[in-house]
Amino acid sequence: MSSKGSLRRRSAITGYALLAPSLFGVVCFLLLPVLVVLWLSFQSWDLIGPITFVGLENYRSVLSDGVFGNSLLVTLIFVALVVPIQTLIGLAAATLLTRGLPGSAWFRTVYVLPWICAPLALGVVWKWILAPTDGALNTLLGQRVEWLSDPALALPAVAAVVIWTNVGYVTLFFMAGLLNIPGQILEAARIDGAGAAKMFWHIKLPLLRPTMFFVLVTTVISAFQVFDQVYALTQGGPARSTDVVAARIYYEAFDAFDLGRAAVMAVVLLVILVVITLAQQLYFRRRVTYEMD
Repeated sequence: MSSKGSLRRRSAITGYALLAPSLFGVVCFLLLPVLVVLWLSFQSWDLIGPITFVGLENYRSVLSDGVFGNSLLVTLIFVALVVPIQTLIGLAAATLLTRGLPGSAWFRTVYVLPWICAPLALGVVWKWILAPTDGALNTLLGQRVEWLSDPALALPAVAAVVIWTNVGYVTLFFMAGLLNIPGQILEAARIDGAGAAKMFWHIKLPLLRPTMFFVLVTTVISAFQVFDQVYALTQGGPARSTDVVAARIYYEAFDAFDLGRAAVMAVVLLVILVVITLAQQLYFRRRVTYEMD
């Protein structure tokens, strides 16, 4: 009995020792920053003077602020534009690229290139493309369109750039999910007379639920936290039409020098993301499997 207990202890110590580097990273770069932000949300600090405890004053100030409310609304609209479109495009592209059509390998590389590039650099390039006077897009169209200075067009334009950037990421994971479906299942469906449409809706799509869950969770979080492209393209304008929450946090902290209010906004964003992620987890917890003899 003692030898078994000693063996368990040694196994546990070995396991924790192997986990220690990852746990250190999680604590230092995830848990500790969250705790610091929570602490800052109850303080008043301008990055220069002393830190002063103000209790819930920052929360009252932010939650009654119309500017922050506008940022939340803009972010929700942005997420509603980006996530469904890039998911549908990524799923359609993955379906085509897994059929072994000519040139598929080349397109797989091209689709991923925007995602691995620096978002800020891509934003600068797209700002030139969408420039009203000498921009490549307006030159191609032969007319002047204020893509980034018209409040009605600025947010869709930024959303289009983000979709273009991230669609390769979505395609990559859907390709992995489609290629992981057992060939025997698809072959059995073909023998039973299932066409391409029925096979997709009744077999492939249900088996993609784990992949769909992962893609939606990561893309929703990414869309809520978008900053680089907004900063490069519009800086939150015009008329705050692209003033997303992440940009508002940045400007509150480093333009207005109010770290306490910025921390509150970050906490609110964290709570929203946790709630949405838990809701997605509850929805996708049912998994579809087909047992093979």
